Amino acid sequence: MLLQPKRTKYKKSKKGKLLKFNFKSNQLQFGTYGIKSVESGILSAKQIESARQVLNRKLKRKGKVWVRVFPFLPVTSKPTEVRMGKGKGNVSHWVVKIASGTVLFEICSRNDFTSLIALKSCSKKLPLKTKLINF
Repeated sequence: MLLQPKRTKYKKSKKGKLLKFNFKSNQLQFGTYGIKSVESGILSAKQIESARQVLNRKLKRKGKVWVRVFPFLPVTSKPTEVRMGKGKGNVSHWVVKIASGTVLFEICSRNDFTSLIALKSCSKKLPLKTKLINF
């Protein structure tokens, strides 16, 4: 089950700029432990999904997981061996821009040791530098 929007106003969008810092969603809201990004970058829907699966497998459904980011930006690409021009390519995958300080995942579990192990293994799946935070 890959994350992608059900419908959007426009099919394709421009790249835009990458934000440096995030001051809004930089604290825990739902869980007791979480993963916060230390650097800014781009997360794809596949990376978010694989990290979520690792969290659920390590917690063995004994805790609750909140995913705080959603990939809403389409990334287009043209097929290989196609000449330049002739318009923009088709949507290949969906991404989200992450500013440094954004909380990516939150969990709430009874066992603190298991939740910390789950978050560490989840952060290995992500291409950004992250740190663990608690409430």
